[in-house]
Amino acid sequence: MRKLFLCAAALALPGLVISTAAEARPDLRKMTCAQAQNMVRQHGAVVFTTGQYTYSMFVSNLSYCDRNQVLFTQYGPTRDTPRCPVAFECKEPLFPRGLSRWD
Repeated sequence: MRKLFLCAAALALPGLVISTAAEARPDLRKMTCAQAQNMVRQHGAVVFTTGQYTYSMFVSNLSYCDRNQVLFTQYGPTRDTPRCPVAFECKEPLFPRGLSRWD
């Protein structure tokens, strides 16, 4: 009986860990635009849940990006605004800096 209980507990534990990790990520859709902007401003970088199966990282400045990346305004759906300019996202630029046809 004890062996069966331990086996059942071992199978249930990963499910608890996964659900706890998902709950720890703030849901952008449940916040106001101002709350989301303030959270990124306070923490510097935040990974928000943006949809049922999606998430995205929002950053406050270039120090959270890789060397070759630049900042682009990142919008997200909040409780009060369907397209809130929450913060920035780090992206590779379409054309690398310093490369110009006329150099």
